[in-house]
Amino acid sequence: MDTHLGVVPTPATGPPGTLAFVESPVQLLNVLEWAHAKADPKTNDLTVVVLSPTDPMTRGQLRRMAELARHEGMRVRWEEARGGAGAPFQTIGGLASALRRARRVVIGDPFSRYVQLLLTITRARDLVVVDDGTATMEFVAQLTGGERLERWHRRGGRRGPRDLVFGPVSAIARRRLTPSGARTVEVFTAMPLGEAPGITVTANDFGWTRARFGPPRISRGADLVGTSLVETGVVDPDRYVEAVTALARAHGATRYFAHRRESADKLHRLAVETGLEIVRPDLPLELIARRGPIGRLILSFPSTVVHTLPLALAGTGVQVAVCDVNPLWLRETASPRAQGFLSGVTTTARDVQRLPALGQMST
Repeated sequence: MDTHLGVVPTPATGPPGTLAFVESPVQLLNVLEWAHAKADPKTNDLTVVVLSPTDPMTRGQLRRMAELARHEGMRVRWEEARGGAGAPFQTIGGLASALRRARRVVIGDPFSRYVQLLLTITRARDLVVVDDGTATMEFVAQLTGGERLERWHRRGGRRGPRDLVFGPVSAIARRRLTPSGARTVEVFTAMPLGEAPGITVTANDFGWTRARFGPPRISRGADLVGTSLVETGVVDPDRYVEAVTALARAHGATRYFAHRRESADKLHRLAVETGLEIVRPDLPLELIARRGPIGRLILSFPSTVVHTLPLALAGTGVQVAVCDVNPLWLRETASPRAQGFLSGVTTTARDVQRLPALGQMST
């Protein structure tokens, strides 16, 4: 039990309250933003359940975010949800009673199999999906379109045996996430959404982040934000390194803020071939940027930050620029949906400078 971080067990008894399930630092950040935006006494009984992943970078950021959540008065329950073959059964068994008693359930990733399994247990009348970045856009589109819940970079691909076995659970979770007379569904997001009949959409303006951090010290240079498009099988690694090199040279970027899912090998290659200083943040980038120092210009490929950073850095004078992904950078195995989705991330971003895809990468 991580008592030094305020990670405490949820009481086995007591009034049913609000349970929030998070698997990433950004999800926990957005639970904090949601509670701040609501300013609702009901959120005082909020318990955050961290379904801890295994990769060290994500775990480290989650521990820091758990500490911040504790300072905001939240209870945090840390679950080694993936700590061995029996861990999922132990975690789900330990949470079942609290799930059945909870009045409201908050989730960060409706595509997570773990979360979908937990949703089959809950009887909560209020469900809230907090911003999980670009995935939130796809979730609402799929839910309202009656489609199977599937991550955008996997759509159009072949369904494996595990997908088929898990299909019934996913279908139940989808029904739980569909508004009905017995259940309300809220989406709390900074992302632009299409039509969402029956769903309450609440804007995430990063008010908690701006109130707690900054304003930042701003440097004269440019910073570049990394993505996990290579790791998710969307972009060819060689093309990605070439694109980062060209973008950094064109704008004088000196630092590269790594995404928590980027591999050590790729980051080492970037450092060697580009000369960029590789920074591995210990908190979500929205907090790092707000705390500073940060470049006057932040460069990114299509990702969540082109929507969130302009909100977190509002009024600071920092400019966010997004560079389109050249279709020729995509791997042959990339989802047919990939190019359209990435283009949509760029075109719907507000208060950003749009940069064309780098032409030299087309040869």
